[in-house]
This record gives sequence, structure tokens and C-alpha cells, in this order.
Amino acid sequence: MKTGIILINFGEPTGSNLEEAIQYLTRIFFANANLEGATSDEERWARSRELAGRRAPSLIAAYEKIGGSPLNAQARLQAMGLKEELIRHGFDVETYVAMQFAEPYIPDVAKQAREDAVGKLIAIPVYPLCGPSTNVMALSELRKAIEKMHWSVPLVEITGWHRHPAYNRLRSENISDFLRANKISLQDDETRLVFSAHGTPKSYVEKGSRYVQYVEEYCMTISALLGVKKYELGYQNHSNRKIDWTQPNIEDVISSLNVKRVVLEPISFMHEQSETLAELDHEMRELAESRGLEFYRVPIPFDQPIFYRVLADLAEPFIAGIEPSYYQMRPCQCKPTPGTFCLNAPLEK
Repeated sequence: MKTGIILINFGEPTGSNLEEAIQYLTRIFFANANLEGATSDEERWARSRELAGRRAPSLIAAYEKIGGSPLNAQARLQAMGLKEELIRHGFDVETYVAMQFAEPYIPDVAKQAREDAVGKLIAIPVYPLCGPSTNVMALSELRKAIEKMHWSVPLVEITGWHRHPAYNRLRSENISDFLRANKISLQDDETRLVFSAHGTPKSYVEKGSRYVQYVEEYCMTISALLGVKKYELGYQNHSNRKIDWTQPNIEDVISSLNVKRVVLEPISFMHEQSETLAELDHEMRELAESRGLEFYRVPIPFDQPIFYRVLADLAEPFIAGIEPSYYQMRPCQCKPTPGTFCLNAPLEK
């Protein structure tokens, strides 16, 4: 029986077409419209379109600056790497890429998997740190798409997986390799390691999201693997709506540093995209250099064979019919629905 594995990500337009950018942003704002208390879909769509029109020019400028987003191409590379890894393990699989807010959309990919007659589906959001508007929302959309087709395929959903030991080694060794290549030591008091995480609205955290907890424990783990005791954490927030975001802002962190150089590590990103290539490589670099700081941004290890093995480890027990707990996979607390597993849930007492 062939198993279909869907890798889900945010998605981005690949070019700088204004209407494409507006449609993309409208979908993002609509998906999170509950943050502003709209009472009808008509209000939500109108407000989302307004916000998208306001944000689109700066997004287009970012895409033009970086020559278009490589996210989708890198996601396809990862799907192929995962497929090849699992075939080497002797499994009959097909892998797919699905995006929340850009093509190929989640419902379209679900339809393709059905046409391919896969006998089982495994969905893995390529967001290591579980959040409500990423992992949880993406998996919910996939389940709704399957139910709408009246497809009775068995579905396994995998949410948070940042605690995978090989993933942590991948990220820590990637930082170490970058430091060696640039002859930088984190033991130098004039060098500061700064983690940059994608921000999330504080209301999600207040309603029970563990995202901030996951971010903080991840930073502690990576710094320990690097032998670093002092580091900073900032969030990449979007201030185009009057809502409170996680703090501190990465801009405030960079502005407060009293050192000679900063080494910036983007966490929870497994693809290069506008938020790394434009926001960090351009905006944060300009801010750091305006304060006289040397700026070094660690690249994303999106194409490393060890990452394909991490993804394979997540899928393997569900392909082979192994008890998930043997792989430390337990029922997810962030999305407590049947068939949803993660590496974050505590052992049952």
C-alpha cells in the first residue's frame, strides 16, 4: 500500500506581481481575522483585503530586492529528499508539497493524493515549533479538505517536532560550521548570538498556545549544544494591525546590543524566504550596521541530508505500523484530535 506524505508550509508568491501578492496576503489576513473581532465573513474579507492592499507594496519591494522567493523550490527539494530517503528504507511512498496561502494549495494537493490512490496519508507541517496559525491551522485545513471530498483515507497528523535530537544537532552544527567559516567565536565577549523567531499574536499565547515555551526551550537547547551561556531572543513581528505581539521585537534586541558583532540565527524557519532574505539580510543588517555592529546571519540548512532523515523519522512509525510511543511520538496537546501526534506531549502518568 502506497503512503502519501504531505509536507505543508506557508508558501509565498514566487514573483512580484501586485495582484498575486494582494491575493496571497488577503488569504493570510482572512485566516487570522478572528484577531480583530469581525462578526461576519463579509467584514473579514473586506478588512483582509484592506490590510493586504496596504502591505502588498512593501512585500513586492522585498521580493524585488531578493529576486523572488525561493521557498517553494526549496520545499519541493525537501519533498524529493524525503521520498528518496524513505525509498532507501524500503517503503512505498509518494511525497507532496502543500501550501497554506500560495499554490499548490492544501485542498488541491489532497485531491491529487486521492487521484494517486494512496492508501494512507501522513501530514507534516515544516514548522518545527508548533503554533496555532501554522501547524494547527494547516492540519485542520487538510482534514476539512479530506472530509469535504468524503474520502475515508486514514490520516496521521504530526505537529511539533523541534525536540528531535537530530534536528537540534543539525541546527547547532550548522551554526558551528558558519562560525568556523567566518572565523568567529561565540566565546568572545564582543560577539553575541541572537535568535530570531517568527512572532505570534499574544492572544494566541493567552488562550493556551505553548509556542513561546517551545521557542524559549529551543533557544536554551541550541545555546547549550554550542556551549553558550549568554544569548538574546527577539521576535519578527508584523505591526500592520492593532494587536499585541510577542516581545521583544527583534529590532529592539538589535538596537540594545552593546557588542562589536551579532550572529543572527533564524529559528523555526526551514526555508529561505522573504522573512530571512529581506527582513533579516537587509533590514536587520542595515539596523545593525547603522549602530556600528558587524552582522552575520546564519543560513538555513534546508537541503541537508540529515534533515531528510529527520522527516523520515517522523513518518516512519506510521508507515511501518510501529507503536508511535516507541519513537517518542505521543498524542498532541496543542491539537488534541485523534490521529494527531507530536514530540512535545509529556508522558502520561
